[in-house]
Amino acid sequence: MAGPAVENNEALTQEAARAWIDRWDRQQQGYLPDREERFTALIDALEDAVGRPDPLVLDLGCGPGSLSVRLLARLPKATVIGIDADPLTMALGRAAFKDLAGLRFVDADLRVAGWSAGLDLDRRVDAVVSTTALHWLTKEALIATYAEAAGLLAPGGVLLNGDHMREDDTAPTLHRLGRALEEREDRRSRLAARHETWDDWWAAAAAAPELAQLCAERDARQVDSEHHGSPAGLLPVQTQALRDAGFAEIGTLWQRGYNRLLCAVMPAVFPAQP
Repeated sequence: MAGPAVENNEALTQEAARAWIDRWDRQQQGYLPDREERFTALIDALEDAVGRPDPLVLDLGCGPGSLSVRLLARLPKATVIGIDADPLTMALGRAAFKDLAGLRFVDADLRVAGWSAGLDLDRRVDAVVSTTALHWLTKEALIATYAEAAGLLAPGGVLLNGDHMREDDTAPTLHRLGRALEEREDRRSRLAARHETWDDWWAAAAAAPELAQLCAERDARQVDSEHHGSPAGLLPVQTQALRDAGFAEIGTLWQRGYNRLLCAVMPAVFPAQP
């Protein structure tokens, strides 16, 4: 259930929210130069997979709705439900895109079992998507999230997750080479241009009067308390969690180094219940 700081924030205008989201997107692009390319690949795959102009899509860890609005630009008849526990980024999305038909934000914490109970779904979901979000979860929360998502998907439905997913030390050479490629690319990016960092953006948000109430709510919720070091950023952990959730096909559709688009497909026919 959404808290008052998420639903009612009169200090945040649509114009201000859009400016903050533009700044958010530039900050993210600094870390992910091919972010838009990955968005495009994900939406291409979704459009081909669902085979209908009006899919029902869940965006897990949606933040301010960057992926959701791009998806609706391609598929304007879609319904996209953005799910997040961060009151500040969701308030930005709600204010900036309040006139966008087909987009709805739901305040729910993926770390808590039963997060889907408040989605008010009237049919099974055609696709579940996420970008640069699920590596925040603990391994246990990732497994539970994928299992819950699988229970919402229609037969043949897809889950598409764009994120950095590293090999683990069971593939030591691939792990080492992947790390080396990532570090070299990071150095080139830093040399090419100075961009606002994650910490810079959040420091600026903390100093903005229109976001003060939302920052306080975010701190109280501890939404980023598990951000660093989770095994959820490992490819084998991701694929095993999807396998355990009952997905029939799992593989990488698009990749640049560790930055990849992972796709998992539900069986076309669900097994009969005993």
